[in-house]
Amino acid sequence: MNYVDDFAAWEESFVFSHPVKVRFSETDMFGHLNNTVPFTYFEEARIEFFKSIGFMQEWVKPGNETIPVVADLQCDFLKQVFFDESLSIHVKAESIGRSSADLHYMAKRKDGAVCFAGRGTIVQISRKTGKGVPWTEGMRNLLTAGKTIHA
Repeated sequence: MNYVDDFAAWEESFVFSHPVKVRFSETDMFGHLNNTVPFTYFEEARIEFFKSIGFMQEWVKPGNETIPVVADLQCDFLKQVFFDESLSIHVKAESIGRSSADLHYMAKRKDGAVCFAGRGTIVQISRKTGKGVPWTEGMRNLLTAGKTIHA
């Protein structure tokens, strides 16, 4: 994973997690989690992360000018995952740009094993122009807050 230098330190640096349980419909003919599903888990956890810091509530308000869009997204598969397993999907803002943030994701089993991980860039844009809208200082502070948050 070229976006992680020190895996142990990276793993310890997450402060937000969201639980998911693997549904039968998310498995493939080989009995393991289909390779498209982690992206759905990333989306679910990302939305819960943004709710936990108050961003989603603002973005969905009628008349609000800004929305988040995913600019890129990747996943690295480390271990197989099977039906009915419980996972914690961890999310953090690894770095913050003017109107973008590089989010990192990590999926862990109950035994602590990391099953898959990923990263992706989200950009806050104007609904009207499609151009990037800078984070406010308050938003930047919330994205980098070190407090522990669990959904």
